[in-house]
Amino acid sequence: MRLEKRFRFKGHDIAWDRLGDGPALVLLHGTPFSSHVWRRIAPELARDHTVYLYDLLGYGLSAKPDADVSLGVQNEVLAALFEHWGLLKPQVMAHDFGGATALRAHFLNRLDYERLLLIDPVAIRPWGSPFVQHVREHEAAFAGVPDYLQRAILRAYIRGAASRPMSDAELEPYMTPWLGESGQPGFYRQIAQMDLKYTDAVQDQYGELRCPVTLLWGCDDEWIPLARGRELSAMLPDCELTEIPGAGHLVQEDAPEAIISAALRFFR
Repeated sequence: MRLEKRFRFKGHDIAWDRLGDGPALVLLHGTPFSSHVWRRIAPELARDHTVYLYDLLGYGLSAKPDADVSLGVQNEVLAALFEHWGLLKPQVMAHDFGGATALRAHFLNRLDYERLLLIDPVAIRPWGSPFVQHVREHEAAFAGVPDYLQRAILRAYIRGAASRPMSDAELEPYMTPWLGESGQPGFYRQIAQMDLKYTDAVQDQYGELRCPVTLLWGCDDEWIPLARGRELSAMLPDCELTEIPGAGHLVQEDAPEAIISAALRFFR
């Protein structure tokens, strides 16, 4: 999706937009993705909601500064956007790192939500693949690989998030933000800044969540196994876990209709 609006956060542009009319619903994407993941879902939800969506700092169309783009700053960005948008208690749907961001903002920034729908969120340890660990040790080397190799790495990495095969054409919008002079180093910067301490800071508070919550999980998620989702659902108060057959980590590509159906029921 093309985000037309910009918000300045500590000197950096955050790309955002809104569509539809009705109760506010904020969508948060994960890594290494962007608001493009919501392209099939946001228009359907905008029939009954004012849908707000944005690209995390360091992702998509937002700025990719040589600075902190970790989970440690993303909750601050979300809190600033809530103030900019004038939102007090919106509904929220969040995937992967977006889930971690929503949870951190809820507990650390005291943001309140009407309801929270989480999709395969990064929320409890352990998380982070061997590739993540390798990049953290060799960030500079990866940031300098030639374009053809960068494209090959991105194709393999992003394809691993989906259960169904994704064509090169489908992959291109996910890859484009991570190419070129700012995109390529930005890709490895956000990986190098991944740290378990950001979820550790709030993990023990999940039982004190102040809003209704539901959880969706792809049964074939190879990035964060379903067992982790079952563990998380037991930590969240009165949380229903919906397991989605045939879906991997990138449920938006594998089963967007399952997300739309669950969201319409939960946010009604």
